[in-house]
Amino acid sequence: MANSTSRTSKAAAATKSRAPAAGKKADPEARATPAKRASRRTSRESAPAAGTGKAATSRRGAGLKAPGPKRAAGAPAKDGSRSLVIVESPTKSRTLTKFLGRGFTVVASNGHIMDLPKSKLGVDLERDFEPEYVPIRGKTQALTRIKTAALDADRIYLAPDPDREGEAIAWHLAGALKTARQPVRRLTFNEITERAVKQALENPRELDMNLVNAQQARRVLDRLVGYKVSPFVWRTVRYGLSAGRVQSVALRLICEREESIQAFVPEEYWTLEVDYQTAGGERFTARLWRIGEEALEQGQIRGPDAEARARAAASELAGIPASIAGVETTPRQVHPKAPFITSTLQQTAYNRLGYLSQRTMKLAQRLYEGVSLGGEGSVGLITYMRTDSPRLAEEAITEIRGWLGRSLGAEYVPESPRTFKSKKSAQDAHEAVRPSSVERTPESVRPYLDDELFRLYDLIWKRAVASQAASAEYLATTVEVEAGRLGLRASGRVLKFAGFQKLYGIDEEDDAPESRLPELTAGTPLAVSSVPLVEPEGEERPEPVRPEQHFTQPPPRYTEASLVKALEEENIGRPSTYATIVGTITSRDYVTRDKGRLAPTELGMAVNRLLVDSFPDVFNVNFTAAMEEELDGIEEGKQEWHKVVRDFWGPFSKDLEQAEKSSHHHRKKVEEPTDIACPTCGRMLVRKFGRRGPFLACPGYPECKYTRPVDDAELPTPVPGTCDLCGSPLVARNGPFGRFISCSRRPDCKFTKPLTLGIRCPECGQGEIAERRTKRGKVFFGCTRYPDCTFAVWDRPRLTPCPNCAAPFLVEKETKKGPVLRCIKCKSVFQPETIGA
Repeated sequence: MANSTSRTSKAAAATKSRAPAAGKKADPEARATPAKRASRRTSRESAPAAGTGKAATSRRGAGLKAPGPKRAAGAPAKDGSRSLVIVESPTKSRTLTKFLGRGFTVVASNGHIMDLPKSKLGVDLERDFEPEYVPIRGKTQALTRIKTAALDADRIYLAPDPDREGEAIAWHLAGALKTARQPVRRLTFNEITERAVKQALENPRELDMNLVNAQQARRVLDRLVGYKVSPFVWRTVRYGLSAGRVQSVALRLICEREESIQAFVPEEYWTLEVDYQTAGGERFTARLWRIGEEALEQGQIRGPDAEARARAAASELAGIPASIAGVETTPRQVHPKAPFITSTLQQTAYNRLGYLSQRTMKLAQRLYEGVSLGGEGSVGLITYMRTDSPRLAEEAITEIRGWLGRSLGAEYVPESPRTFKSKKSAQDAHEAVRPSSVERTPESVRPYLDDELFRLYDLIWKRAVASQAASAEYLATTVEVEAGRLGLRASGRVLKFAGFQKLYGIDEEDDAPESRLPELTAGTPLAVSSVPLVEPEGEERPEPVRPEQHFTQPPPRYTEASLVKALEEENIGRPSTYATIVGTITSRDYVTRDKGRLAPTELGMAVNRLLVDSFPDVFNVNFTAAMEEELDGIEEGKQEWHKVVRDFWGPFSKDLEQAEKSSHHHRKKVEEPTDIACPTCGRMLVRKFGRRGPFLACPGYPECKYTRPVDDAELPTPVPGTCDLCGSPLVARNGPFGRFISCSRRPDCKFTKPLTLGIRCPECGQGEIAERRTKRGKVFFGCTRYPDCTFAVWDRPRLTPCPNCAAPFLVEKETKKGPVLRCIKCKSVFQPETIGA
């Protein structure tokens, strides 16, 4: 799971940037002649590659020239000089072009231009871990475009994103342009608005080499782990697998949670609820809270005799009078959450919108880089989305409070602005994710956004604005009921003032629903209600006195949201890496999604056991968190990056050497023995992993090459008919894309044909529907005439005509309420038993 350069793929996928218009309207006397321009180009192209020398370690030692005299931002100089601004993506370049005007040329690098080579380690272990950067394949055109634009520029500004990775991109760009005579400066802005960009132009700075070196250290560490551990995993488990410094620790969290679930032993407990009514007919539900002097924790009756005690208490309550012992009503406030940081944005977008982490970050990147708002042009709608700080700029707070007062009323504005604390390990480099202008409400920009963008912008806008709104106010009521020696309790709350919830709604973590209790006073007599307050489920009719059996539940599997939260709490990774971590472990087939939950595969469990056994000090939560703190120390100038890598390499190289020596032992631990004998040589088969998942193989390989599927259902099974080529019997067997029919003499005889469901394709009418598999192993059903016919469905077809539209078949679909049959033509849904299926 070696780390890859995330910005490269993101920006390369963007639309192609327009060609720079350098010099089109500049004063001809101020421009270089063609001969001079050719001379400059020759000298630049003959210069050594950028980034191959040792990195500077001082914060202000990038070797960049001092800036020329300042002039008004966004306006061309009086002498016709031009400025070149280099950004990461074409979208960002279009937005900046609108702000900066004709005095500036904005070009995009399309992400990184340099990286470590893919074909080798690219880290010189003999020269203090110096990285060997090479130009990224496919970036020649972008780099040429940048160098050409630089020929006619009097100033060069580097404006990639304001984080470690963006600083590294700027450093590589500065290296590629280091022979330029023009001054090269760094621009950073937290939002892509005209005000922010022009303010950055008035205050350019030099490259921050501490940020660069922190990114270099992360890249070198990830490369050392990925390129040194992955080959060991290949030799031990199977070829093509990989390991990563951070992703493997995330995999460990998921696997350990799965082990906890498997080892969990449910514990029985009982609860008892009673529906009471007053003489006036007002009804409410109370839960048993006390038996004699024994207070029940959370109203739960536990122990080996829990059922007997619960039923005895139920019989007792049904036959004795009860009364109100006390009523307590207290005002309570619910305060708004902090505006989003990267991790909470990913968590809430998953919980509320169902967006996966990578999807959320791609949409947020689009909102940050700029969206066309009709006549207003392209505007960045949100601030930078990779942040761990919940603070808001003072001008943003003032703007939000003003909007709240004008739009909702003075009562929705608290007396003083709210401030939120960052966690101890936060870098606090950027403010929270917020709208660049609160006046751009979700409704006002709705016509310019697609549904996905609108929903995310709406969430970000409301969370940021709600964070400065007044608290929600409730009246919470607790009623104590006495019935002989038994005590019961009822609670409820009523909203009195919505506050921030008027904008943001009730938070997902607020598990106290609004419930209204009748007006009650102490001493009021009660009787068990004749009609239960609980709605009946199915044919079972509830009783007003309800003892109920429960079992404790195992810890739930992680969702993407809860995994990101765990990574943040454990200080693993940083805002820019969360989405990549989750995406990597799922793409490697180490983890699958089961109803929205992350479940480790057999392969993932095996790789995790191998890594934890072989490298206990490296793939460790505490170690990984400590390494993140050291990377932060490099950024702050407190640590020297070569020393951090040296300190890591020492113990890691020893673990690696020991693991290689014990590789045969580790391989035996991964290969699980079975009690199935090899039909060829008699040895007991072992469980191994291949490209298509686990399989059984003879341990006598290479002398004996027998293999078979793990599941007996996947073994070749006889089917009617004979081979068209040799006349031998036919069998159905598994292939990489599903089951198919072949000659029983395979591989000696190559005859094959599709195994179909006996249902004619509704699209072409010539082929039949057969079970198929995607490259990732997911089952679907498609026409045998593919690619001439592209008909395909995910759900298994059943040869049952639709009662509604007479379509020839229905498909089997699993829902939360059980299996149903659905017509893909008229979309009707049927219960299997209603149509005799």
